[in-house]
Amino acid sequence: MTGFTRSPAVDLAERYYDSSDADSFYAEIWGGEDIHIGFYEGPNCSVRSASRTTVGCIAGVLGDIAPDARVLDLGSGYGGTARSFVKRFGCHVTCLNLSTAQNERNQRLNAEQGLVDRIAIVHGNFESLPFGSDEFDIVLSQDALLHSGRRDDVLGEVARVLKPRGQFVFTDPMQSDSCPRGVLVPVLARLHLETLGSFAYYRERLAALGFEEEYVVDLTPHLGQHYARVREELLARYAEMTHKASREYVDRMLAGLAHWVTACDEGYLAWGILHFRAP
Repeated sequence: MTGFTRSPAVDLAERYYDSSDADSFYAEIWGGEDIHIGFYEGPNCSVRSASRTTVGCIAGVLGDIAPDARVLDLGSGYGGTARSFVKRFGCHVTCLNLSTAQNERNQRLNAEQGLVDRIAIVHGNFESLPFGSDEFDIVLSQDALLHSGRRDDVLGEVARVLKPRGQFVFTDPMQSDSCPRGVLVPVLARLHLETLGSFAYYRERLAALGFEEEYVVDLTPHLGQHYARVREELLARYAEMTHKASREYVDRMLAGLAHWVTACDEGYLAWGILHFRAP
């Protein structure tokens, strides 16, 4: 394992996602069980439907997964991906997540759906994974790695816990490979980060760790569409959501989402599915 001192970005993420404001927003607006970027199959696609479609895309990239496979979901949120994988493949999934509020909701949903015996929930962060080496056949993550200020450590930990020839598949909101320095300050300020990952960064770093690139697809248009749709939904339900979360939080979220949409429109952000195989 790497050192036990967490980056400030991870500490911030834990406080943020444990807040009642954030929990209400993500459960109500972002995607319900699936709180990650959506794959939009049409102009009328809802945030929840698009978010669930992304799970299917991830599963499709991996292909058939054996029932005895051990899967680790980094930054698992409310556990929607874990439940989908268990129902589809019969595998065992370990959810690693730093939010107590999200983990509690994940546990309740697992119990309601009779999946407690197939899904383990571990409170922790991905900069220092609380697992032994060579434990997992698959590591996946959806739009969570950006919350680390030490991405090199995270990728090193992924390499450590994966079995030889294990698979790593993930999505992450990234900066474009050609993004000029300094233009993402409005986006990054809330995250306490100076940069995001990029396609080039992940390719270079994972290659240095001995990973082989299996499949990388740029799906950037869905990122801007997702943030725009989430913002539209929040605006449409403004009166309702200011009773479930503070008005200050909702107004700040609307402004923040607008920064992401603008950065997408200007070509400064990127998103896609990245699939690598361990040495």
